[in-house]
Amino acid sequence: MEVNESNFREEVLNSEVPTLVDFWAEWCVPCKMIEPIILELERENANRLKVVRVNVDENQNLAIEYGIMSIPTIGIFVNGVMVDAIIGAVPKRVIEEKIKKYLLLN
Repeated sequence: MEVNESNFREEVLNSEVPTLVDFWAEWCVPCKMIEPIILELERENANRLKVVRVNVDENQNLAIEYGIMSIPTIGIFVNGVMVDAIIGAVPKRVIEEKIKKYLLLN
């Protein structure tokens, strides 16, 4: 699901489950490399994890607010707060390890 500045609060900050936010851009090759991994994690964790994408070129205020300096950046939000981040194209197991502890809280 694509989110933007107008629905970010509703979809991410007010989410009842942990939310993985993929900060990306159309021109970013590493972003395209991890997209299948993100989609796979979304399928595998349905109902326990919400997965959304934010195009930083179209939503620069969100990128600034959350200190996104490099993309891809995967932000992990719990109870309206970005509690963790993963920067760069990383293997699936790295993302799984990071999100595991937040899924357990839910």
